[in-house]
Amino acid sequence: MGLIRRNKKGSDTIVQNSDKWELMNEGGQAVRADIDFTQLEVPKIAPENLKETADEVVPNGDTPKASVPSDNAKKKVSKPWIKHFDAYIIKKFLGTFFFAILVLLAIVIVFDINEKLDAMLTAPLKETVFKYFLNFLPYFANQFAPLFVFISVIFFTSKLADHSEIIAMMSSGISFKRLMVPYLVSAAIIAAGTLVLALYVIPPANVKRIEYTNQWVKNKRVDFGDNIQLQVKPGVMAYISRYDNTTKRGFRFTMEEFKGNTLVSRITASSVTYDTLGRWKLNEYSIRKFDGLKETLRRGSTIDTMLDVEPRDFLISKNDQEMLTSPELRRYINKQKARGVANLQQFELEYEKRFAMTAAAFILTVIGLSLSSRKVRGGMGVNIGIGLLLSFSYILFMTVTQTFALSGYTSPRLAMWIPNIVYTIIAIFLYHRASQ
Repeated sequence: MGLIRRNKKGSDTIVQNSDKWELMNEGGQAVRADIDFTQLEVPKIAPENLKETADEVVPNGDTPKASVPSDNAKKKVSKPWIKHFDAYIIKKFLGTFFFAILVLLAIVIVFDINEKLDAMLTAPLKETVFKYFLNFLPYFANQFAPLFVFISVIFFTSKLADHSEIIAMMSSGISFKRLMVPYLVSAAIIAAGTLVLALYVIPPANVKRIEYTNQWVKNKRVDFGDNIQLQVKPGVMAYISRYDNTTKRGFRFTMEEFKGNTLVSRITASSVTYDTLGRWKLNEYSIRKFDGLKETLRRGSTIDTMLDVEPRDFLISKNDQEMLTSPELRRYINKQKARGVANLQQFELEYEKRFAMTAAAFILTVIGLSLSSRKVRGGMGVNIGIGLLLSFSYILFMTVTQTFALSGYTSPRLAMWIPNIVYTIIAIFLYHRASQ
């Protein structure tokens, strides 16, 4: 038996067999055995030329073969983009989020049925299930998704901290900043989904939901209007004494066109009728045109005209803003502003709210992680209590700022983003405190 240490492939090897040393070549043949190796001068070898293998016991004096690294081992191992703990936290985050939504929606269904029981017993079951609940539940879940995110983060992070899993992650060299990454990735997935739903999917579903509530619960649709006056386009003003949306008919219609301060034409009709193609039919009409002191008059029984006016432009019902996708909502707001319509705060608030609630998911995620990442006396209940308190304060704050916007004290955009600005400051403070 001999103990071998090889320094470089192809070099001679010194082997100790029993009490004497022998110089052996690469083939294992003894070269000399009577050399006093203590008197030999050992040459200096650069560290990069050394390749040391582990000590091993060689039977029968055989020399082991040097291991040659494979081509795959020479290749640099690429690090995975998502580590195991990232996938673990993302799975926990999303799982808790969807579970919390399902639990809360089950509770909401019970209370909603109890509130609307008489109407639901009257309405056909098929309409109640597919026209109302199938559209109401996504609407409700999307409205409160940021708060579900906050509660989910508080709940499962407190559980991780209570089981000392956060401490284990920190002890392995993971910084608090690095720990925040899977949380923000999960928040981005949820925020992207809620944004797409809010901008394009939920509004068409709200049309069916609101139709059901107007028909079977309580009709909040505005079908009549009196003394309607609006600007059709710059310099053209229209007036309708009364309009009935159930029959699509208006009475005592007048439209005047001005150039500067000068009246150039005037159209009057005893009644007007609106059809689904966007045409207005004038009945018993007269058209007057003015050219200085000259006036021309033309009368007729009926005439069709294309006016860039729809009944929804002047018959504004509650929750109308929820039935428009965001591109449609933006066009409607710009169109109404150009006509001089003033009461557009609800539409502007709805437009800004869809983006502000999406950004709130990130802010509340940072606050939730910063609050619940440490084990505290009292356990998980303390963190959940703080989370619920902050959730209700956020809702209350947003309600107050919306009231200011409706009263004209602030702009709708500022009203919707003030809560996010305040809670961003809170998030930054708590993040620095938790990362220390």
